[in-house]
Amino acid sequence: MGTSKSYSCFGYPLSIFFIVINEFCERFSYYGMKALLILYFTRFFKWDDNLSTAIYHTFVALCYLTPILGALIADSWLGKFSTIVSLSIVYTIGQAVTAVSSIHDLSDFDHDGTPNNLPLHVALCMIGLGLIALGTGGIKPCVSAFGGDQFEEGQEKQRNRFFSIFYLAINAGSLLSTIITPILRVQECGIHSKQACYPLAFGVPAALMAVALIVFIAGSSMYTKYQPQGNIMGDVAKCIGFAIKNRFRHRSKEFPKREHWLDWAQEKYDERLISQIKMVTKVMFLYIPLPMFWALFDQQGSRWTLQATTMNGKIGLLDIQPDQMQTVNAILIVVMVPIVDAVVYPLIAKCGFNFTPLKKMTVGMFLASMSFVVAAFVQLEIDKTLPVFPEGNQVQIKVLNVGSNNMTIYFPGETVHVGQISATNEFRTFDLDKLTSINISSPGSPVTPVTPDFQQSHRHTLLVWGPNDYRVIKDGLNKKPEKGQNGIRFVNAFGESLNVTVDGVLYEDITSYNASKYQFFSYGTKNITLSSLEIPEGCNNSFKSFDFGFGSAYTYVITKSGRCPKLDAFEDIPPNTVNMALQIPQYFLMTCGEVVFSVTGLEFSYSQAPSNMKSVLQAGWLLTVAVGNIIVLIVAGAGQIKEQWAEYILFASLLLVVCIIFAIMARLYTYINPAEIEAQFDQDEKKKKPETVYAEIDSASQTLQTKM
Repeated sequence: MGTSKSYSCFGYPLSIFFIVINEFCERFSYYGMKALLILYFTRFFKWDDNLSTAIYHTFVALCYLTPILGALIADSWLGKFSTIVSLSIVYTIGQAVTAVSSIHDLSDFDHDGTPNNLPLHVALCMIGLGLIALGTGGIKPCVSAFGGDQFEEGQEKQRNRFFSIFYLAINAGSLLSTIITPILRVQECGIHSKQACYPLAFGVPAALMAVALIVFIAGSSMYTKYQPQGNIMGDVAKCIGFAIKNRFRHRSKEFPKREHWLDWAQEKYDERLISQIKMVTKVMFLYIPLPMFWALFDQQGSRWTLQATTMNGKIGLLDIQPDQMQTVNAILIVVMVPIVDAVVYPLIAKCGFNFTPLKKMTVGMFLASMSFVVAAFVQLEIDKTLPVFPEGNQVQIKVLNVGSNNMTIYFPGETVHVGQISATNEFRTFDLDKLTSINISSPGSPVTPVTPDFQQSHRHTLLVWGPNDYRVIKDGLNKKPEKGQNGIRFVNAFGESLNVTVDGVLYEDITSYNASKYQFFSYGTKNITLSSLEIPEGCNNSFKSFDFGFGSAYTYVITKSGRCPKLDAFEDIPPNTVNMALQIPQYFLMTCGEVVFSVTGLEFSYSQAPSNMKSVLQAGWLLTVAVGNIIVLIVAGAGQIKEQWAEYILFASLLLVVCIIFAIMARLYTYINPAEIEAQFDQDEKKKKPETVYAEIDSASQTLQTKM
């Protein structure tokens, strides 16, 4: 029985408004945090793409494994309300711990902006994510069901509308969070040094989860609360286990075969339960190929976000962050669901095509597969523009001549001529062991050997300004600048020492014929100001840069033009040229696939399951999502595919094969009506009851005669 005080508003239980607000805040918290994860791993922890992807999908898999635990706790022990409150507290603590893990000042003892004890941050983050997985997964099967519990008989219309509002709250929270948290991430904050503001970006979702918990508890007195009734999943597991054990015991040929393997449970369990489990296992069998769809779908937050980091985020007047591209899915879901339901499906029906739920799911798989084919073609376009960085024992060298003489550089097997105030067009790659000698000379001057000072797996600039004058500079950039920013450094070929300010950022004390470190700026033009006692009065010391794009790096050489300073720019890393808008087609295909696969899959599962087995199928459905993420974890963990486009094609091919297998399974599937089957059992039980009564009367009569 449920206990509550009855409050209503516009014909709806007032309690559901607390539940809807709770769900909005919780989904904002989850998706806002999740949107940041992949870039947090690659940029804060400095993990490579494969490890980051593996950890990301491990976390997502855990989020979809723990709902089974949450359902068991709610139905067998605490009840839905207490389970939601208890696990929401765990969830909130997890979000807070994750936010704390991102505070670089926590272990930045030398105040250089880099944590000195990175394992501490990693440990805190993993603890936080573990608590979040337990919290979000644990409450997942409880909140919507708890909302449904608030309605009484005769309120079916209001209940259906509630679930529509509930779904809208989920999408609104997801959409807003994936827009807002990336904006917070690109802000700069810190006590001793300013860095990307992950604490704020993770802190806001943590605060929203705390708000979700407070709002949910605030409505406590209005809720209808049911006591735990026992978990049907436990009964299903026991029945299946007994059937398998009993069949194994009677495996000898002397025992006659039974029509279905579950019939071996007849000795202990009633026929109705066995029949219900047969219906569920029939649907569960169709679930076997489904994880492959989720393996592709959930890479929107990992591989596709990483792909966006190598693209140009300028779309019209908007400046899009890589992790904001995930909002395309949320926006398209809101747009596509009503269009597909109100336009596409009716048109297909008018054409006379029997578009069954399983056929819709097959089409969804195909569309998801094609989205990864599109992603592969986008990746090929990106690869054409990406620079190659040194690996292993390799080094890369670029020659920059800042002197007034033409210079000749002799590398092993190669001679390079560099004019005055110019540079080689690209970095040259050498094996460090084979880089036995480098010599420089200019017309009329002897050859000067370069003393090797190269570090493996790094880029270097060989700065030359005379036949006997050179300096080897380690660039410090082994990948594209993060967040689509642009790296700028300065070489002082003007005088003894000078300072440079770029939009308020100071490059201090750049000594003669030396280079500053790179500092990073967003796109657009920058104001550059030079400061030195050697700049004569009347000389211009303020300059405008050209219009920077996304993800580039440049070296500005400061030389003399007469007695006044002059700037020359040289490209070290080209800007991203492939626009993020090219990802929209793959997001569109994936979202269309989600609409006809996910929504239809749940609808089909519920239509084919008995009324008391909905939770079992929900657990099975969520389990397919977890297994799909484990598949990505295995592929990313193996890390054997060097080319990203090839990995996209691999996933697309696997899903296409699974799609064909599922189409065959769907063709062989026979649709049933669980309500009719259960009604038949009800009729059979009614027929048996009179027979039982007559048998009891007859038995009593015989006993009486015996006594007489």
